[in-house]
Amino acid sequence: MDSSVGCSHLQRYKSSTGLEAYRTVHAWFTTPVTGVARAKKASSCICHTCHRSGTRLHSCLSCITFACWGHHMKEHVKSAGHKLWVDLEYGNVYCSGCQDYVYDGELLAISEQHQVQAYKELGLGSKFMPWSPTTREIEILEENTKRLGFSKNSTTGLRGLINLGNTCFMSCIVQVLIHTPLLRDYFLSDRHICQAASENQCIVCEISKLFQEFFSGIGSPFSPHKLLYMIWTHAHHLAGYEQQDAHEFFIATLDLLHRHLIYKTSIQPSSCSCIVDTIFTGKLQSDVVCQVCQGVSTTIDPFWDISLDLPAIAEAASLSLEDCLKRFTQPEHLGSMSKIRCSHCDRHQESTKQLTMQKLPVVASFHLKRFEHSSRLHKKITTRVNFPEIIDMTPFISGTRNISESDKDMFLTDPDNKYVLFAVINHIGTLDAGHYTSYIRQHSNLWFHCNDHQILPASIQQVLDSEGYLLFYHKQVLEYL
Repeated sequence: MDSSVGCSHLQRYKSSTGLEAYRTVHAWFTTPVTGVARAKKASSCICHTCHRSGTRLHSCLSCITFACWGHHMKEHVKSAGHKLWVDLEYGNVYCSGCQDYVYDGELLAISEQHQVQAYKELGLGSKFMPWSPTTREIEILEENTKRLGFSKNSTTGLRGLINLGNTCFMSCIVQVLIHTPLLRDYFLSDRHICQAASENQCIVCEISKLFQEFFSGIGSPFSPHKLLYMIWTHAHHLAGYEQQDAHEFFIATLDLLHRHLIYKTSIQPSSCSCIVDTIFTGKLQSDVVCQVCQGVSTTIDPFWDISLDLPAIAEAASLSLEDCLKRFTQPEHLGSMSKIRCSHCDRHQESTKQLTMQKLPVVASFHLKRFEHSSRLHKKITTRVNFPEIIDMTPFISGTRNISESDKDMFLTDPDNKYVLFAVINHIGTLDAGHYTSYIRQHSNLWFHCNDHQILPASIQQVLDSEGYLLFYHKQVLEYL
């Protein structure tokens, strides 16, 4: 109920008494803003009639009497004539005269202020507050009634990027991030709250602006010069106008986003739940098995992508992405020159090592190691790698890697670990003189080829026929735990 046309009882109360009672009740018993207030709430929030802590405890705004929802509230209203109550769980105001919860902008502002204070006091960073339009923004919306939408063949979200001098590596990664579904949903719902002390210090803000530019409906190429400058400022090894590795830029960008998202919070990087880790982080399990006692030593490490070696094969031959993953997850004999101390044998023994996926990320990023650097030569590996539109990652998960077909009957349901391709980055040319382009899936099965400022339609067959340097797959079915 809006205060402009709403509860007359609340308006009369505010005129005669003011907001201090609501502010006090909210700061001490609804959203405690200090440690003392939290202790007070824990010890005092009980019904003053039955002396129990109910799930819908309310406080009278006139005399700070606590009462259970229902009979005990009605008794107090009847005996004292006090109509206005504060819900101690959410801070909403209930009017017994109107027999409804009532809305008031001033009270809502107090509630939101206390929530922000409480989050900072608890070391949780800034509480997400949904966007609400200002008076000026409402006027703009009323003046511009036309809205952007997504039709079957919509090109909203497609935009070329101006090459600023050997920056094709950056353009490709930006196109991939813009078309990563969960990342797009995060930024377009205005979820980021900046903690930076000054302007142009937060790369998350700059990525957010990129999403706004891409989904503004403007089709002309965009210049990402601010992003380039920020990358140079925060990742010095990528500064300069030389051609950089797209894979290295991808990892550096995720790292900067991750660090700026948890800036000024008490979140530990190892247990981070920021949007970058939610989407891209998986866990790699390494099992080292002693060849004498068969003792197993297990370590778990997070990863943002999987780098896959390409074996030296005949020029006309090819291999598949599944072949590369099988090689990556097969047991490796470490040899007599790389003995590891066994905790069971208490001595150095020969062992085998096997890598598997302990936790799959939402977006699986595969880096095909096409650039070989050694002391003698630097070359590009052009081995053909066939990659599918849909890949099942179940065979590469820890615990299922070495299970025989006959033993798989013990699972009640088949795990759904299928991933669908949504972006591919290719490198054209040689190691010294090359160029990056990308294929991105707009929505459904609509593909486009992004070559800096140029965006052209593409078919899935063109995508699958491309060489492939970085492959991006999205999990088809998401589990919410």
